[in-house]
Amino acid sequence: MTETTKPAPADIRAFRAENPKMRERDIAAQLQISEAALVAAEVGITATRIDGSAVKLLERVAELGEVMALSRNESAVHEKIGVYENITAGPHASIVLGENIDLRIFPNRWAHAFAVSKKDGDQERLSLQYFDKAGNAVHKIHLRPDSNVEAYRAIVRDLTLDDQSQEFNADPTPSSMDESGEVTRDELREHWRKLTDTHEFFGMLRKLKIGRRAAVRTVGDDYAWQLDNTATAEMMHASVKAGLPVMCFVANNGIVQIHSGPIFNVQPMGPWINIFDPTFHLHLRQDHIAEIWAVRKPTKDGHVTSLEAYNAEGEMIIQFFGKRKEGTDERDDWRSIMENLPRAGTSVAA
Repeated sequence: MTETTKPAPADIRAFRAENPKMRERDIAAQLQISEAALVAAEVGITATRIDGSAVKLLERVAELGEVMALSRNESAVHEKIGVYENITAGPHASIVLGENIDLRIFPNRWAHAFAVSKKDGDQERLSLQYFDKAGNAVHKIHLRPDSNVEAYRAIVRDLTLDDQSQEFNADPTPSSMDESGEVTRDELREHWRKLTDTHEFFGMLRKLKIGRRAAVRTVGDDYAWQLDNTATAEMMHASVKAGLPVMCFVANNGIVQIHSGPIFNVQPMGPWINIFDPTFHLHLRQDHIAEIWAVRKPTKDGHVTSLEAYNAEGEMIIQFFGKRKEGTDERDDWRSIMENLPRAGTSVAA
């Protein structure tokens, strides 16, 4: 569907009414519109346009108390229950370092926002939903039974925009990093071995103009080796059995959301593998995974090992590390799990 033939807000609402059990993301895909356009069609009914600034949200969000924070990409949904605390807000990068809610935010990618109220039987479900310029969901905050509803209504009142249009005009998604650089394996390895912190990795890729998946494919199997596509689920089950705390990262272009701690309840459901824990829920589409890599990066405290899952376009879906304290070496039990996961091309016993 082209920009000139996109459905009108009334058509969007009619389609939703005809398909009450269809997931919102699937409705948007079916109509070939963004998720933000789907929400915008409900402005004045179940949605209110509010200021899309991440910084303005972070100035107030702690007032809500306990909430559920949700960040996702096309293939993974990461949900954390807790409070927003230890907030550092800035125009270029913001951080939330709460006990449960741990976020790295890129405010210049946040553009549109809505306060959404929906009826679920006799209950009202309230949320704040943020989108990028193209209308892709960046971050959502869902109120819970113990949330401060009065604070929510005050935030909505204070951030409500004059523009309450039901139309949504998307701007094109910004182009991704230039990955046209021609890097030899020796040059890549020379930069790789000089890393002293995992946070330097992206800077290295940007400097060399090489994509992340291209880098792990190129560097050599002492630093990165491809795993069988069953490896993510096997790692989860092994971590549960060992009582091993992990770090789980899910990102889109506006945010990185992190879980740090043990996981307990891993459940496959169709193409999804899920974690259903008291304060952490993860939903991962295993059928979207094209490649999984174990990646070893040097740091000043010794090397650390991550599991990285990529889609067919080479975009990283999800990343896991073993949880460790700054200044300490990687846990032996995490290292053992990673080194014993089935590698690509090897048969896996039933």
